[in-house]
Amino acid sequence: MFDSNLITTQKNLLAFSGGVDSSALFFILLKKNIPFDIIIIDYNQRKQSKKEVQYAQNLASKYNKKCFLKEYNLSKFSEKDARDFRYDFFDEIIKKYNYEALITAHQLNDKFEWFLMQLSKGAGLKELIGLQPISKRGDYTVYRPLLEISKDELLQYLEKNNIKYFIDSSNTDIKYKRNLFRTKFSNEFIATYKEGVKKSFAYLQKDIESLEVKPIIEQKQELKIATFDTTDTNILIRFIDAELKQRGIIISSKTREEIIDKKEVVVSHKIVVSIVENKVFIAPYIANTKLNKAFKEQCRKTNIPPLIRPYLAKTMGNN
Repeated sequence: MFDSNLITTQKNLLAFSGGVDSSALFFILLKKNIPFDIIIIDYNQRKQSKKEVQYAQNLASKYNKKCFLKEYNLSKFSEKDARDFRYDFFDEIIKKYNYEALITAHQLNDKFEWFLMQLSKGAGLKELIGLQPISKRGDYTVYRPLLEISKDELLQYLEKNNIKYFIDSSNTDIKYKRNLFRTKFSNEFIATYKEGVKKSFAYLQKDIESLEVKPIIEQKQELKIATFDTTDTNILIRFIDAELKQRGIIISSKTREEIIDKKEVVVSHKIVVSIVENKVFIAPYIANTKLNKAFKEQCRKTNIPPLIRPYLAKTMGNN
């Protein structure tokens, strides 16, 4: 079930919570002799969270692991804010201590929840099975080695090996969308049709790989230009979606539609995405930059989109 050859890096960081999934993964990684340290967020939403942090620190001490901790300090709590806070901390620690990879404990139930949530919003094939065993985020790799293992299987592993874990009571609070899908739909479905779901995801993955169109990529620092042999917007948007995920941004279906309609959009006030016929341009957003006439004319002749020009000017020293 667990492919020990999946993780090839030597300096890894495990996203830990003390729950079923990450507790099981901690001990599976130990058994497989895969090197890792751990990182945990205390969201300060439950009294139990202090015990979970203490458990993480005790495990780290017992098994000679580093443990990185940060407390959630935003005034409000939402799923999006929590995710952004979490990954900002992951990015910070990985960069500061030169980790090669992040390992997360997403499992089959999580993958099916994602599928249902995307299905409810209207999504294409690639978005429906968005969680992948290996992906890139910026300069590091993200591993999700448990995607073919169900929650029940992980619980059985913990019980069989007498491993301590915590149950997060907030996971049943259906005011959070993911919890609603988990409690109302996905858990019972997986419990009944687990093997079929595994096979379906495997077939869908093969379908995606067979349909994948590989563009020609030009990279100029943080500017990426992808040239396709097609103008099919579905293919261009799939590329944009994957590229923005690597830069830490998950776009909504509304943003995808806006990109298709306007062809040039600033996403999250950070990144410019431009489509010019069969080309996709992605670069950091730079506001209020004056460009000289000669440079603007050169960009016009070479079909460089207007909002991409300030970043290009900055990197070339032409502003």
